[in-house]
Amino acid sequence: MAEKRIVKVAAVQIAPDLDTSEGTLDRVLAAIAEAAQKGVQFAVFPETFVPWYPYFSFVHPPVLSGADHMRLYEDAVVVPGPVTEAVAQAARRHKMAIVLGVNERDHGSLYNAQIIFDADGRILLKRRKLTPTFHERMIWGQGDGAGLKVVDSAVGRIGALACWEHYNPLARYALMAQHEEIHAAQFPGSLVGQLFADQIEVTIRHHALESGCFVVNATGWLTEDQIASISPDENLRRGLRGGCMTAIVSPEGNHVVPPLTSGEGLLIADLDMGLIVKRKRMMDSVGHYARPELLSLLIDDRVAAPVRSINAARFSSSGESAEDAAEISSGTNDDAD
Repeated sequence: MAEKRIVKVAAVQIAPDLDTSEGTLDRVLAAIAEAAQKGVQFAVFPETFVPWYPYFSFVHPPVLSGADHMRLYEDAVVVPGPVTEAVAQAARRHKMAIVLGVNERDHGSLYNAQIIFDADGRILLKRRKLTPTFHERMIWGQGDGAGLKVVDSAVGRIGALACWEHYNPLARYALMAQHEEIHAAQFPGSLVGQLFADQIEVTIRHHALESGCFVVNATGWLTEDQIASISPDENLRRGLRGGCMTAIVSPEGNHVVPPLTSGEGLLIADLDMGLIVKRKRMMDSVGHYARPELLSLLIDDRVAAPVRSINAARFSSSGESAEDAAEISSGTNDDAD
């Protein structure tokens, strides 16, 4: 009989420091240290937590958002860089795998990025949200298929999606087909109210059932003082409360522990990895329950590049097709795959 494998995980619901990126990073590192003291092996932080989620864009029109947007550029995270190195050191010190959401700056653009660190501090994956939602499209660029990957880590096979990417069934299926065992979900929290919290719960529980994996979901939190600092208008501030559903869900779609829906804290649970096979024995949506001869998924998993060049000399001498040559010599932006 196979040895029973238990993984202790944490979903982190804390507030960012809306004044300084250094303050937010300090909160991340403190939460990692606290989780390590409790034996946590894997931790998930909220969507674009460093330096902060752009809450301003939800309540302010674009014409009034310029200063906040520029400040986000100034404090955004370069990958790799000082922020990722600090988190990597913490992961290595505490032997903890970590999924961190950041506003990534790549030259003149910002992206909603998810970074997966292994327990030895290596970055296993940096991926970008495929399609920013509604107000977010004024803030972030689009991701690409290169980030739709599941990675092997010290705690198992990890996949990740951000927020409403979970409403894209093909994106979810791409991860399911790679047999993710732990799915890291990230939402901003403190948005829209109870309706958003209810929708998050339905979404992550359904993914756990359909994928036959554990889901560790982290949402952010804003204090009343922070909400007031974002907007002086109480009517607008109503849109910056609620929407928190930090939760850990089993492959059978059940909460492993009661969810955290208000305030700050670490939601911690032990995952019995044997439940994955128990669920998939009944319904493996990418195995014995699939019909690939009828329904299948085609993915372009190349890194998106603004320039792709064809080396004419190489093309003519090697006999490669133009498309093959373009693939070989395409320019990239060095995204981690």
